[in-house]
Amino acid sequence: MKTSTKTEIQSWIAHRRNTELLLVVFAVIIVIFGHAAVGFALHDAMPSGLPVYGLGLGAVALAAHLAVRRFARYADPLILPVTVLLCGLGLILMDRLDHAYADRAAGTYQAAPVAPGQAIWTVIGAALMIAVVILLKHHRLLQRYTYLGMAAAMILLVLPAFFGADQFGAKRWISIGPLSVQPGEFVKVMIVVFFASYLMANRDALALVGRRFLGLALPRGRNAGPVLLVWAVSLVVLFYQRDLGTSLIFFGAFIVMLYIATERTSWVVLGGIMAIGGAAVVSATQHHVKGRVQAWLDPMAIFLPEAERPAGLISDQSAQALFAFGAGDLTGTGLGEGHSYLIGFAGRSDFILATVGEELGLVGVTLVIFLYVLLIQRGLSTAMKATDPFGKLLAAGLSSVLALQVFVVAGGVTGLIPLTGKALPFLAQGGSSTVANWLLIALLIKVSDSAGRASTEPEGNATILTPVVQDPGTRPPGG
Repeated sequence: MKTSTKTEIQSWIAHRRNTELLLVVFAVIIVIFGHAAVGFALHDAMPSGLPVYGLGLGAVALAAHLAVRRFARYADPLILPVTVLLCGLGLILMDRLDHAYADRAAGTYQAAPVAPGQAIWTVIGAALMIAVVILLKHHRLLQRYTYLGMAAAMILLVLPAFFGADQFGAKRWISIGPLSVQPGEFVKVMIVVFFASYLMANRDALALVGRRFLGLALPRGRNAGPVLLVWAVSLVVLFYQRDLGTSLIFFGAFIVMLYIATERTSWVVLGGIMAIGGAAVVSATQHHVKGRVQAWLDPMAIFLPEAERPAGLISDQSAQALFAFGAGDLTGTGLGEGHSYLIGFAGRSDFILATVGEELGLVGVTLVIFLYVLLIQRGLSTAMKATDPFGKLLAAGLSSVLALQVFVVAGGVTGLIPLTGKALPFLAQGGSSTVANWLLIALLIKVSDSAGRASTEPEGNATILTPVVQDPGTRPPGG
């Protein structure tokens, strides 16, 4: 591409954007057919609102595509279609569960439909994504507001501990009138911007070896300060807000970005030890977290007589989720034919993956996970192609945040790890999560646009992130 003519470059750009448009249309068609399948399964008729729903989703997706086509012409052509498809599948599942909860939980708060509200949040999120793509001329402009953004992120992060409402065992929400907001969802994006800027400026110092302990090349004390600070903040969030998922995502993203910047495995080992140690202490002292660990260790114990149950075990959600996965078998019961509403209030949020497992089977779960893997892969590919250090770390950090959130949610629902209470990106109910993840996608698109643009420029115009150059004596092989 570096030696291509202007005509070839224009043809390449047009091909990428036309591919994106075709995939966006395909995603909308899949969602429309899925919505129709739910209608026939539940009522033996086409849903009455299908035309409006299809046109609305198509208009939002088309508007997002046109914004990318005009203001991010070089962007990766797969990021937007995968996002549209995940959002559409989430709306299908939420609408399907709305009908089930209305029938089975009539007269309770669970009977209130959530799909219409989620559709509105999806439109708001897509509008924010379009605004970022149009107004943010280059991702490097974010570096100007690094410390201001970090200060705002820290304030948002601790607000729920003092002013938040305790819902479902955790304090991660702030009520603003009739709305309930999770600041942590937006903080995860803001904190990645700060990490990318900080590590870009200090990666040489962080790569230096202080001393060796038990075979590990540990960093110097003054360079380990930022890691200890982030670890402490994560513990505070976990302890006072009882939010295991947010803590793991914040700390995990920083360790991943730190490793990418310094290439030192000792940071990963040190970070893993600190994360496990902090989680162990909090799980032993916080009743809510301890209950989730107990449900992970023995989910079926909830069906024992109350006097024989392990202390702290109060919910059957983990057990019901496993039943849902088992009932789905390989190909599922079919959309609208499952019983995952038995999971309870979390069926449309934390445990919506169990609905996928029951109604679409192992095949459906695999395809959904593949969509996430594809989105994460495109983000990491963008990081590799970016020519500036900040862009590399930003794309890698955003991709890591997405990967960690999918892991902690899917791992918790399937019984691989304890539950964290986070929402599965785009697929589950959650206004804050939806809007924040659309913001994440917007930033990935801007970085990929910059990387694509740089690939068409002469070699001399590109700024490559060079490896850290050190004295051979300061970094032992494999340190």
